[in-house]
Amino acid sequence: MFSLYKKEIQSFFYSPFAYVLSALFMLIFGFAFVNKIASMQTSVLQFSFPDMFYNNFFYFIFIIPLLTMRSFADERRGGTEVQLLTSPLTITQIVLAKFFAIVTVFLFMLLLSLFFPIYVALHGTVIWSSLICGYASFFLWGLVCIALGMLFSSMQSSPIIAAIIGEIVMEGFLFLDQFAATKMVQSYPHLNSVVTWFSMQRRFVFFAQGMFRLEDLVFFLSLTALVLFWNVLYIEKRRWNHR
Repeated sequence: MFSLYKKEIQSFFYSPFAYVLSALFMLIFGFAFVNKIASMQTSVLQFSFPDMFYNNFFYFIFIIPLLTMRSFADERRGGTEVQLLTSPLTITQIVLAKFFAIVTVFLFMLLLSLFFPIYVALHGTVIWSSLICGYASFFLWGLVCIALGMLFSSMQSSPIIAAIIGEIVMEGFLFLDQFAATKMVQSYPHLNSVVTWFSMQRRFVFFAQGMFRLEDLVFFLSLTALVLFWNVLYIEKRRWNHR
């Protein structure tokens, strides 16, 4: 499993791909950072970083399907899927190796963005509880999106199509709050409860306030594990079809 993880990491960092996406992430973060400073009413840097994540989720989530689109689609397109599926590794090991490789790249991007809170700490005030919870919740949200992106990649032979489907579904999660607020959904209390329960933005708000709730942690981790399990089942089905 580690050999596949290492191979996946090398495929990211031995090419410009990871660096281009990291630069794009930093560009978005930097643009949001400058806008936040420009809108401040005082000369002292004091603001909540989770606000930046919350207000720019639409752009940050755009990057994740680009990270995941090649995970399995490239294997099918390059004709290496059969070799991978007939390797001594189990499907669970294959999925987890690719998942942890993408998570590593995602963590690399988040670590780069720490430049901004460090800069604020040197020139102003950082709300550390809010900062830590904000980064933690964005990371957990990223885990769910990575698992979803890998699932869509395993269903497609074209990385571009996998990325497009991933973008649509992930951005759709951002509009669950607005959907739950519509009169149609509110007229059905049970439906409203289900839609609200799946709203990741609502859970992010609690993290942004420095409230680390076990319920939200379990939600993100359970949803990630469930999507990864679906991924294993789908690829296992394809593996049997190749026999």
